[in-house]
Amino acid sequence: MVFPRILVLENQGFVRNVLVKMLQRLGVRNVVEATDCDQAMIQIHLHGGVDIVMCDLGNRGLDCLGFLRGASQSGMVRAVVLCSELQPELHRALGQMQSLAGLQLLGVLSRPIQQRSLYRLLQRYSPTRTDSSLSTQHKELPSEDEVRQGLALGEFRAWFQPQFQLDTGAVIGVEALARWEHPSRGVLLPSDFLAAVVAYDLIDQIFKQLLEQGLSLMGVLRNEGVNLELAFNLHASQLVGNGLVEHIKQTLERQEFEGSMLMFELAENGLLDTAPATQENLLRLRLLGCKLSIDNFGVGFSSLKLLCQLPFNQIKLDGKFVHRPDHQRNRVMVATTQSLARSLGMSLVIEGISSLEILNRVDDLGCEIGQGYYLARPMKGHELLRWLEERRRVRG
Repeated sequence: MVFPRILVLENQGFVRNVLVKMLQRLGVRNVVEATDCDQAMIQIHLHGGVDIVMCDLGNRGLDCLGFLRGASQSGMVRAVVLCSELQPELHRALGQMQSLAGLQLLGVLSRPIQQRSLYRLLQRYSPTRTDSSLSTQHKELPSEDEVRQGLALGEFRAWFQPQFQLDTGAVIGVEALARWEHPSRGVLLPSDFLAAVVAYDLIDQIFKQLLEQGLSLMGVLRNEGVNLELAFNLHASQLVGNGLVEHIKQTLERQEFEGSMLMFELAENGLLDTAPATQENLLRLRLLGCKLSIDNFGVGFSSLKLLCQLPFNQIKLDGKFVHRPDHQRNRVMVATTQSLARSLGMSLVIEGISSLEILNRVDDLGCEIGQGYYLARPMKGHELLRWLEERRRVRG
């Protein structure tokens, strides 16, 4: 039997090697490996998609369910095999499911994994699309030359989404979001190019351009007497070396800004097993006066120890917890995170406020800061200036 391309997502080296060797003994020649979800998504794009993902749903160091959902939405993965030690009721429930996160669920393997059991599950795989569909999506991934040309021509632009003080409606800051204003494909979101940018090791170059654009805009607002906090997304891997922090320091000095006007948001999952060098650079950013936010809080597995050890002063709650504010579990998550933030002396930002109902509900819960499409959509720099001027005129 000729098996399709298989991605093994596992952060424990020994376990990953065992799975890979087992697949190879079964005749699988096209095996892709990844140690975390970000690397897995990059590998999927670089290989033009994979047919099957093997992962451990119970691995507390990986948000496998979130990854599978994103992989399914990308259209570049077809099926999943779970290699998990689960409670009997979970194992039984999954055993009755034909799909998981939109992917064909081939089955659940208990540990220690038996080669014969793995073979039986792989035999269940039935592709629903031809390989050409995956190849077509792979061709849409921008090449390194295309990304470099976009950088050289200034096509990567910062768009800005306002953040609000919910009780007063005041704008207190903006988050800078990367957009590729592509000459032929239109405005591209990070989901269209971020995997390529990371794979080509160009993420720092794009960040530097966005930082320059953001601070230039803040300079215009400063001249008008308006001072806002400016937030950027960073990945923990960008802080392994000292170069980026030094660049931020020099840019602030050149633009004559205090570090306190910058907020850097790092995804919760990227903070697991933070390297000592990364921890030191997080501390350097705080010593510059910059603020630090844990982004997408609630979708990973942060611990109280992590929150206490790292110098963060803001928690950004993932928007999925407010999309159905009437659900008791979501209400509990919002209230609990709010209490946690206050006890640790952190601020809490609620993402994904997309309707009046959600706004009223989080306001009732006492949440103070929020952002979302109902409040304001991301906009270009000159649009933000006009939008702020219009708000000042309307509010008197």
